[in-house]
Amino acid sequence: MPDRDFTPAKHSSLRQAVSQMESLRLSSTPPETSKESSAASSTNISETSSPAEHRGRPGVAADEDNGPNAAMKIEMPAPTPFYGATGPALTDLDTTTRLSRKNSRAPTRAPSVTGIGMTVQKPDYSEAKIVVAMVGLPARGKSFLSNKLMRYLQWLEYKVKVFNVGQLRRRKARDDYPEGTVDHSASYFNHSDPDAKAVRESLAEESLESLIKWLKREGNVGILDATNTTKERRAKIEARVSLEPNLHLLFLESVCDEPAVIAANIALKVSSGDPDYKDMTKEAAEIDFRKRIAQYESVYEPVSEPHLSYCKVVNVGRTVHINRINGYLESRVAFYLMNLHLKPRAIFLSRHGESMYNVQGKIGGDAELSPRGQMYAKALPSLILDAVGDSPLNVWTSTMRRTIQTAQHLPYPKKTWKSLDELDGGVCDGMTYEEIEERYPEDYAARDSDKYDYRYRGGESYRDVVVRLEPVIMELERQENILVIGHQAIIRCLYAYFLGYPQDQLPYISVPLHTLIKITPKAYGCDEERFSLPIPAVDTHRPRPGSRRPSPATTPRVIGTPQLASLSQAIADSGKEFVPPATAREYFGEGADSLATPAVSPVHDTPKKA
Repeated sequence: MPDRDFTPAKHSSLRQAVSQMESLRLSSTPPETSKESSAASSTNISETSSPAEHRGRPGVAADEDNGPNAAMKIEMPAPTPFYGATGPALTDLDTTTRLSRKNSRAPTRAPSVTGIGMTVQKPDYSEAKIVVAMVGLPARGKSFLSNKLMRYLQWLEYKVKVFNVGQLRRRKARDDYPEGTVDHSASYFNHSDPDAKAVRESLAEESLESLIKWLKREGNVGILDATNTTKERRAKIEARVSLEPNLHLLFLESVCDEPAVIAANIALKVSSGDPDYKDMTKEAAEIDFRKRIAQYESVYEPVSEPHLSYCKVVNVGRTVHINRINGYLESRVAFYLMNLHLKPRAIFLSRHGESMYNVQGKIGGDAELSPRGQMYAKALPSLILDAVGDSPLNVWTSTMRRTIQTAQHLPYPKKTWKSLDELDGGVCDGMTYEEIEERYPEDYAARDSDKYDYRYRGGESYRDVVVRLEPVIMELERQENILVIGHQAIIRCLYAYFLGYPQDQLPYISVPLHTLIKITPKAYGCDEERFSLPIPAVDTHRPRPGSRRPSPATTPRVIGTPQLASLSQAIADSGKEFVPPATAREYFGEGADSLATPAVSPVHDTPKKA
């Protein structure tokens, strides 16, 4: 294709044509309008141009007096817009465009919000109905995946319930045989025995029927926790679910081929008080359980049916295969499962050290640490070193100064998340609760009546915080050892996810200042340890109004004790001057580019051992 020739003559002709069209349009405009527009254009030029700007320009004539106070008489045509059009409409357009392109600065505070805060409504999940049918051999992590999935979806306020066929079998055996004479040894799972197979099929069908009834009545996700190892069994499940027009079926297969993981799962099974082995020694129970696994291995058919929707998780997240995943909730489930792993790890949660706003009783803000908060920041590295030893650790903080200052002496890589910022108090930010009650009594009462759902004027609710913390949860599941230094509402939400607290208890979980919480994920839940440093701090916890019951986690399940002896020197030295070297910090989220780079302390040569 030949190059297009834009010669000066053609360009001049185009300019003339556009000018003629503009002249024709102006000729049809009433004289009054043209005069007003011209006057406005002259006013804009004279107001936005200074004498120094016009002096020396073509078309600008000064009075005879050229002194500094001399008046300027402007005789210049209107600015020539693109393509040479000179009409007042385009002149005004140019002026508007120039003004709109000026750099704008956001106000320091948001404009006042009228009316009281609102109560956020729970999302309508009534149309989300999914049957998740587990698939896999015994001791392959099916119950681990089903419990993790249930806790995650319940944290997001889906109604989820696990229907375990093994528990149904044991419950019916207790009802039918109170003396406990029923035999559930490996021979019960012999697939060559038609009677035993019929009993197991009946139990699986009964469990599925209970699940479907619950979904139709109130639930969102029903998890059928069973082996479902044959294509015949899966076909029966598919046929039954297909009779319900509003239900979707997703198979979730757990595959594990690591001998060490399988051996650990078997050891957990036979040592956790399983009723099937209550009268056996540990050695005899392990032998029988391995025979049971062999019975299932003889008929095991991995999920490969091309028409089924399934997610196959290999070695708990090392590899994930998905097939025909449709819909929002199914995709959400698949994405969550991709982030799981089984590596031993610990998740440490800590609020920032005591801040000046804590001392003054104010909420929110971006205050710095108090002197006692600085003491906690300097004592924290010794406590962390006692807990993790030589293991690697990453530190996450919010973008607020009090969390960054709390982490400044920690000798570990640091990342800053905007999502970890404290719950936004809106117009109440920086006030005490007494001031909120005085200025906004309706807001104060509304939040006390429904603390999880109440949203501050121009701010957030606990429900909003949970939504923005979901990416943090995903990344926490992917990581190994992590220390999160956050705020009271943030730590409550993360704690509730790992420990399985419901929404109505979440806003009242006790998270004291100067306390380190260690959470260790296990196969069927999480262990918790709390380490309270002997550094005084104000108590910012507000219990549920009108309730005499202690708030959740006020007296936690404490497994360990703090190594106070190893911290005594760190606390004693906390008043000394400390000048750490500047180290690069990685930031995540909005506003990260504007944050200053804080400093961290040098790495300890020899970490303290417990």
